[in-house]
Amino acid sequence: MKEPRSLIVRLFSWIWTLIVFCWRALVVITLVVIGVSLWAGSKNTAPTIEDNLALTVIPFGELSDQVVDDRGRHFLRQFSDAKPTQTSLREVVEAIDAATTDPRIPYLVVKPDEMEGAGLPQLEEIAVALRKFKAAGKPVYAYGDSFDQKQYYLAAQADEISLDPFGSVLLEGFSVYTNYFKDALDKLGVEVNIFRVGEFKSAVEPYERNDMSPEARTANQAWLGDLWKEYGKNVGEARKLTPDAADRYITGLSAGLEKHRGDIAAYALDAKLVTRVETQAEFRKRMIEKVGEDSDHGSFRQIDTGSYLAAVKAEKAAQLASKQIAVVVVQGEIVDGEGDEGTAGGDTVSELLEKARRDDKVKAVLLRVNSPGGSVFASEKIRRGVLALQADGKPVVASMSTLAASGGYWVSMDANKIFAEPTTITGSIGIFGMIPTFAEPLNKIGVHTDGVGTTPLAGALRIDRPLGAEIKTLFQLQIEKGYRNFIEGVAKGRKIPVEQVNSIARGRVWSGKAAKELGLVDELGSFGDAEAALATIAQLEPGSYRINELQPDRDFFKQFVGDLFGSRSRIDLSQLLAALPGGKALAAPADALGDAVKRLDDPKRIYAICFCTPSLGGR
Repeated sequence: MKEPRSLIVRLFSWIWTLIVFCWRALVVITLVVIGVSLWAGSKNTAPTIEDNLALTVIPFGELSDQVVDDRGRHFLRQFSDAKPTQTSLREVVEAIDAATTDPRIPYLVVKPDEMEGAGLPQLEEIAVALRKFKAAGKPVYAYGDSFDQKQYYLAAQADEISLDPFGSVLLEGFSVYTNYFKDALDKLGVEVNIFRVGEFKSAVEPYERNDMSPEARTANQAWLGDLWKEYGKNVGEARKLTPDAADRYITGLSAGLEKHRGDIAAYALDAKLVTRVETQAEFRKRMIEKVGEDSDHGSFRQIDTGSYLAAVKAEKAAQLASKQIAVVVVQGEIVDGEGDEGTAGGDTVSELLEKARRDDKVKAVLLRVNSPGGSVFASEKIRRGVLALQADGKPVVASMSTLAASGGYWVSMDANKIFAEPTTITGSIGIFGMIPTFAEPLNKIGVHTDGVGTTPLAGALRIDRPLGAEIKTLFQLQIEKGYRNFIEGVAKGRKIPVEQVNSIARGRVWSGKAAKELGLVDELGSFGDAEAALATIAQLEPGSYRINELQPDRDFFKQFVGDLFGSRSRIDLSQLLAALPGGKALAAPADALGDAVKRLDDPKRIYAICFCTPSLGGR
């Protein structure tokens, strides 16, 4: 006979049942709230555009060629004060272009000091749109607490620039610096086997040298000089100053601060880089006199680019054309498989190209590239997708953004036309292979590898054994074949003799301006210029088509959980170092090495990648 449970046991059982019930109810309620929020978000009506509003351009975070439709992150932001981490470049440009001919928008205000990252070609696309706005007789005003070099490029396009009295304009020039790991690798006993073609293919140098090679130094100085010259010219023209105004501001900084007793805002005003030094309250007061006051916010009447563009699109929704130009973006390093946020998966991008090929409404494809390259095989998959579109009679034009080098050039080389900005970083036509082996570090901690195989190649490709001479020869032969494939593909796609391509390839990096002179790029121009050229090639009249950006399908739950708890992994060599004598002293360089090595995860160990993103100053 079963004994009755005690009162205490029954009490705890009841409490546990209540806890389980509350937990399940909480989960259900959370899911319902998420669903309702997403549904409500999708049903939001577009704002109305009133007369006499100022359009505000306030980029947050990174200026991006493609902002993924991340509903999980958008949902989380509703419960916090977190600002967006990315701003869509194309949405900003589209909003400014629409406002240029909109009589309801007589003024534009740029506040770029929340922008944390951008490439010079991206900034120039916004600058072009701002110039068109001004050419329509509409003033542009800029305000900032402070401006770094990227932010100032946008502010410089304004008719008037206002800077906070405690603010600054920080210009410094462009640079490329990187960590070199040879000594650290030697101390660890790590052998890095490198296979490459081209004396300028400097992506492998950090693993075999302690400094920049003379070849890389020469090439980097050339394209950095092109970018800085373009920066100075465009800023000088915008501010009605000489092209060397930025240089003079930097070289005169010490004397200027001494003259103004350390007041860098006063120095910027004296150098005519800004128009006024005033507080944000004073700036708002002047804008209120032009467009009136928004009593709810205590500022001037305004509408931001996102809200304005949504309203404009809602007004034109009924007029959308059935013909489409599809936009497919290759953003970030090119990796095998599906990729992840911040990378371009070969499978993912090629599937988008195939989707565009099968869609009868899509008449042409604009390939937007902002990538240093990566996996050769993944790049080749994307290139084959371009060829399949062309074989079906759908032209493809490539528009290069900040960076379209190495594998980024590989995916572009067969396009009907290639557009780049003068400051785009491109070229780096070359490939390499890299296989690190860890036999010596493992030996130091008492781990040894031994065994037998049926052939000389059986078990030869292991990271816990040194590579033999035969396997090294085989890899070098593959690299040389891959390089021939690359330059022959460029020669065919751009109609340049192979010998000529080889002379300008060899892994060397070029600015967009230099690439145009060499025939690697067809035209210098923006995304909009590339779109217009593509429409002409596809025989599409203006207004007869619409732009449709194709995005990869994202799993909402996976995104949401990843954003909530964090899902990124990283290589951490410090765990290995902890077991080695004196290993703690190498922790910092090992972390830097881990960050670099995790980018080289192609299973075939063959890459077309360029580690050539310059520092543009600022955060």
